[in-house]
Amino acid sequence: MKMATDSRYEKCRQEIWNTLKEKIDLSRDVTDEEVSTMIDDIVTGIGRKYALSLEERRNLSQSVFHSVRKMDVIQELIDSEEVTEIMINGTDNIFIEKAGALYEWDKTFDTKEKLEDVIQQIVARCNRAVNEASPIADARLDNGARVNIVLSPVALNGPIVTIRRFPEHPVSMDDLLRFESVTKEAADDLKKLVQAGYNILISGGTGSGKTTFLNVMSGFIPKDERVITIEDSAELQIQGIPNLVRLETRNANAEGVKAITIRDLIKSSLRMRPDRIIVGEVRGSEAIDMLQALNTGHDGSLSTAHANSARDLLSRIETMVLMGMDLPLEAIKRQIASGVDIIVHLGRLRDKSRRVLEITEVLGFLDGDIAIKPLYQFKEFGEEKGRVQGKLCPVGELTHMDKLAAAGIVWRKEVIADEAEKADTKEEQTATCR
Repeated sequence: MKMATDSRYEKCRQEIWNTLKEKIDLSRDVTDEEVSTMIDDIVTGIGRKYALSLEERRNLSQSVFHSVRKMDVIQELIDSEEVTEIMINGTDNIFIEKAGALYEWDKTFDTKEKLEDVIQQIVARCNRAVNEASPIADARLDNGARVNIVLSPVALNGPIVTIRRFPEHPVSMDDLLRFESVTKEAADDLKKLVQAGYNILISGGTGSGKTTFLNVMSGFIPKDERVITIEDSAELQIQGIPNLVRLETRNANAEGVKAITIRDLIKSSLRMRPDRIIVGEVRGSEAIDMLQALNTGHDGSLSTAHANSARDLLSRIETMVLMGMDLPLEAIKRQIASGVDIIVHLGRLRDKSRRVLEITEVLGFLDGDIAIKPLYQFKEFGEEKGRVQGKLCPVGELTHMDKLAAAGIVWRKEVIADEAEKADTKEEQTATCR
């Protein structure tokens, strides 16, 4: 709760600031606890002067402390588990995402300089640099949240900061089943495919849950394997794998430090005796290096990429490979068909729910193109109380079972036929896809 008037609130806040500057000893490192105690003492004295309530004093103490030692006005958003995204559009507009919906926040930064101080604080923590010469940067917060920063002259309406906050406790497959993002049958099949070492790509649009799903899938990897993760900005939350190596790219800077790219890390990882390589997201020319890894014995590798469908993902990979190497298109298609086994496509529906929309098998290179076969497809049955009703239905049987056989894993015995269209009522369709 703010004070009675904004002018009164700001007057008190400024007086606290001025008094703190006089008391704080800049000749030594002052701990957060010391700063907090000083602020509380100052607020207590000013509270008597302005007859502040206990809640007003508490809010002022927190506000000043966040401004001095934390992320200023956005610190409470960063600390809130309900907020999944923070979008700062200059000093005057802050938007947040809660439960899939966007809201404008009622607080703003006091000055452009304060926002810029927060930005430099963020990038400094992960050894990144952002300025007018290099106005775009990716970083992360201490809690693992992903940060994208765009400054002037690229950003016309002031510094732009987008923070994607991930859950404190990684989402599990049980959570996805509870959210109805995937069915138990499909989850069991994906578990077998991961354990058997199928190379799986996860596709989807922005905010569809690709990274979350990749984290969940990584939980199926056998614990005795050596796994190497490669990311632009480390955000994967892989758990339970003792032999885990995490690699992160590095940007070049004005001091002559050379950039280390995803391509560099993939090449280096091949010399690190990996059983599996997990690339957080493939965006460009590194696709050629990833395909080479998939085709040189690193079965069971995982990655994500932006795409509108499973078929669209294949086209995007072709384009990304051409960004890094001039190869005949047929050669690229053959590499993709040989290296990629399964595509899991995710989507965000109109009710803001994130669902698995398609699980597709890559059959191989046939008649000049990559042949694919859907194993599961999402069937929508309607809408009820604002939530899309539907189910991920099995529509085909896995063709290539050699990796399953080599791993000693038994696939489903029955042949699946798609009979969802035969159901006479929506209730029957919802209950079963067969």
